This record gives sequence, structure tokens and C-alpha cells, in this order.
Amino acid sequence: MEQLEEDQPPVGGLLGLLVAEPPELRRLPVALLTRGQKAAELEHVAALTARLAAYEAELVLGLADDTPDDLDPAPGTPGARQGSWAPDPELPGVSESFTAELAMVLNCGRRSASLLAQRAWVYRESLPGTWAALAEGVLDEARAKVLVDVLQHTDPDVARQVEFRLLPEAASLTMHALRKRAVAALLAVDADAVDARRREAERQADVRVHPSPREGMSTLTADLPAPVAAACFDLVDQLAVLLKKDGDDRPVGQLRAAVLADLVQRPWDDTRPPVTAHLQLIAPLSALAGESSEAGEVNGLPITTRQLRDLLARLDGLGVRTPAGGSVTLALTDDDGALRATTSLEQLRRLARRGCPTHPDIDCDCGVLDRPAEVDGYAPSAAQQTFVHTRDRTCRFPGCGQRAGWADADHVVPHAHGGPTDCANLCCLCRSHHRLKTFAPSWRFTMSPDGVLTVTTPSGITRTTRPPGTRPPPAESSAPPPSGNPDDDPPPF
Repeated sequence: MEQLEEDQPPVGGLLGLLVAEPPELRRLPVALLTRGQKAAELEHVAALTARLAAYEAELVLGLADDTPDDLDPAPGTPGARQGSWAPDPELPGVSESFTAELAMVLNCGRRSASLLAQRAWVYRESLPGTWAALAEGVLDEARAKVLVDVLQHTDPDVARQVEFRLLPEAASLTMHALRKRAVAALLAVDADAVDARRREAERQADVRVHPSPREGMSTLTADLPAPVAAACFDLVDQLAVLLKKDGDDRPVGQLRAAVLADLVQRPWDDTRPPVTAHLQLIAPLSALAGESSEAGEVNGLPITTRQLRDLLARLDGLGVRTPAGGSVTLALTDDDGALRATTSLEQLRRLARRGCPTHPDIDCDCGVLDRPAEVDGYAPSAAQQTFVHTRDRTCRFPGCGQRAGWADADHVVPHAHGGPTDCANLCCLCRSHHRLKTFAPSWRFTMSPDGVLTVTTPSGITRTTRPPGTRPPPAESSAPPPSGNPDDDPPPF
């Protein structure tokens, strides 16, 4: 019998038997399950998929640790990387051959293997809480990937601070909303570094064309500063809407594409109707005054406070002049980010001149602005429409991100069933989810006075969405994020 070295595990022991066994999956007889049991089992599968992703990351890192870079040819020796052909090492201290081996093991391309290895590395070095949440099955891999995408090039200590802010609500956010929150949190934690990266990114602005997976199509992309991109899209969208209103029955996406192509190829054409871009700027006044680095937004895209101040300066500073056909709406929120009132610059000036009607001669704390009053009829007032669209910004159905401009202000409790036409009973739903709520049986929608929407499926699954910008309730545990070097041990599996 061959003698094993002391530090070599028993290959023929229990571990060897377990590794050699084909993986087993517990499967229930689906045909015998009730609707609710099928939904619950799908939730179990989602949690298992997340746990497997965490386990996969641990295995990838273990294999990487077994492949150190001292296995590579030393500099100056035959076979060593050299000159412009030398790729940057993908993982510090790991052999350049590791990615090729991982691709062989997983029977995938080098690019896919490289992304997997980099993601696992970020989990261990920068996002241990995200890795642990994956291992527990409480956060899915898609949302974990979003955090990796946003934070992988950030200092690990900064990444852990952002992670600490986001993890309590990450599982309840859509991927799009989570990405926005992550970028905004990163701006708040490390605004100077983000501004430096933004300036460098603006130097890399470009327009590219890529093959499309759809037959006969190509994809044209443009990397632009966020305010410019928001303005460009809004103009294209408005022109597409005008075509739609004129009776063009093509899908609105096709109309946007046609408008963009026409603007680029026929810039001299003056027969198009004039339109003005509408930008929604959101930021705390303290940030605009230079007293805070809290991130702002332009049409839902997170931007740094410095970038927002630059934009306002180009629009004539805080005394923004409303362009012909345009509008400026101010949103007033409480300390938790919940919308309290919307107003215009002119209305705000009138209120400032008039003061409190109850105490006109003294300073007081009486409120002079609040959300619009309830109306008697079915149709919301213009003030209610402005308030609800400003509060919700997108369709509020869980997982949907359709912009509010294409969404209806719908009664949560139907008006025909006694539901009031009040902002506490109105939320933005895109046409598809509006129809689902109205006509699909056994769905249940409820909303709190501050706009927290809860949706329950016919199978009993419940999801909750909060208006963008509102802060979730504080987590039960307020332990600070870990700092310094993370422990060598992986999350508990």
C-alpha cells in the first residue's frame, strides 16, 4: 500500500467518497403540491441557488489558493510574461494559469471563468457580509453581483461601509434600484474619490456599435455624463410620445430608435416639433450649499453633489429659470426621506412672503406646506399627480422599473369600492401592472400612509416596495461594519 505523506488528506477516506458521489437534489412530486406549496418550494430553490453560489465562490478561492504565482516562470526566464503581451495578474498572488484551469474545470470560456474568480475575490476581500448573506440564502446571486459591480474597484474599507448601509434592504430592492442605492451610498462615503473617477470616466466618453443577438440588428451605445444622458433620452422619448399621439401605431421603443436615427442622420431637419428636456433634480439643500456630500440624482441617475452643483450653475444656479415648455418642481422630504410636499419656485416665494396665516407677525413652526388634499372625484388633481409621480418615480410593483411618465396614478383601494382619491391611496403602476391589479383574481395590494406598498400573490407570497429615497426602518443589529483585514475563515456554510 502506498504510504501517504503526513500532511496529505486520505484520498480514499470519507471525503473522497463524498466528492466522488454524484450530486443529489431533493425533489418533491410537483403534481401533488398545492399552489402555495409550489411557490414556497420555488423560494427554497432560490435560497439553495444562492447558497450554491457562495459555496462555488469558496471552492474557486480554495483552488486559487492552491495555485500560487510562484508556480509561474520568474521574470527574465523563458516563458515569463513580458512587454505589452503581459496581462495584468487577475488575482494578487495567484498564478496566471489559474483562470485557464478554472475554465477547463467549469467547461466555460476564459472570460466567464475570470469574472467568477474576480467576483469570489471581491466577496472575500471587500464584501464579507454579502458573501455571508449568499451563504445563508437570504440574498440572491444577481443582487450580490450588483454590489460587486459597483464596489469591486473601491478600497475594501469603503466597500464594507457601503455594504453595511445596503445589506438590510438589498434583498427587497430591484437590481436597478439596488445599483442606484449602491452608487449613491458610495458617493456619500467616498465622494472625492468618486468625483476623481467620474472625471476620468468623462475622458473615456465614447460611442460604440455592437452586434445584437437579434437577427439583422446592431446595438449603438453612448457613454455620456449622467445629466447629458438623461437630457438626451428625455428629448428622444418626448419626440417618440408625440409620434404616438399623432397616431403612429409602432411600439414606443421602435419610435425612440427611429427618432434617434433621424436626429443623428438629419440634424438639419427643422420640421420636428420643438421639445424641451425635463430634468428632475433631487438633492438635499445642505448638499447644494456645500455643507454635505450626500449624493443627488438627475432623472433617477445618481450623481455626485459636485456634479449636481455644476449642473445647477449652468442652469443659472439655484435661481433656475423655467424654460419655455419646461418645469421646475421642488420636493420637500422629512428626515427619513419620505416626501412631505411638492411645490414650485413661485409658490415657495409666495409662501415665504405671506408667512403663517395663523401667526403672521411672529416666527413659528406651523406647517404651511403639506401633501395635496383629498379630492371628491375619481380623477386625481394635478397637484396629486405631481406629488405621486415625484414620490414614486417608477412603477411601484415589485421588480418593475417602468418610469413614472409611463405609469398611471392608480387607486390602491379601488375608487368603486370606497377608496379615496388621496395621495395615501394612490401609487404609480405601469399599464401592465395596473391591469393585473384591476383584473387578475386573488392579488392583494395595500399601502401605508407614507407610501410603502405591499403586494401579495395568489399563492401567498408577499413583497414590499418603498418609495425611492425613503430610508428603511433601522436594522435590529447596529454592529459597525468590519474594518481592516477580514478573517481568513469563509462565511459559515
